[in-house]
Amino acid sequence: MDEPIKQEYRDYVEKKAPRPAFLKNSVCAFVVGGIICCLGQFIVKRAEALGFSPVQASTIGVVCMIFIGAFLTGIGVYDRIGKHAGAGSIVPITGFANSIVAPAMEFKREGYVFGVGAKMFALAGPVLVYGITASVVTGIVYYIFIE
Repeated sequence: MDEPIKQEYRDYVEKKAPRPAFLKNSVCAFVVGGIICCLGQFIVKRAEALGFSPVQASTIGVVCMIFIGAFLTGIGVYDRIGKHAGAGSIVPITGFANSIVAPAMEFKREGYVFGVGAKMFALAGPVLVYGITASVVTGIVYYIFIE
């Protein structure tokens, strides 16, 4: 295929390709991510108002947000939220819960050991490995150079 035909084809494809709605996607991600974070902050502040210490209230907030993310994934709502919110739905706590539960739900027909157990960390596993490794390396560097 010679160059003018290739360029003509590239121009045709570029003209026909759908244009992503960057502004709409960014606003949706910002709003949904903000709502998730506000919900988490509301839970923490409510727990503090009930008399829990800030550390206990934060733990309650994390546990509640993990439960909400996992529950909404289990009933199929979180995927619909993610379809419209995009990156806004992968706020660390609820997004992580979703990344654990979604593969488990997908492979549950293969059984609890080889399906759910084996596939549950398929997506989250690399995140855990590199996150833990980075924290250990950071701790060692901190210990050597700061302490």
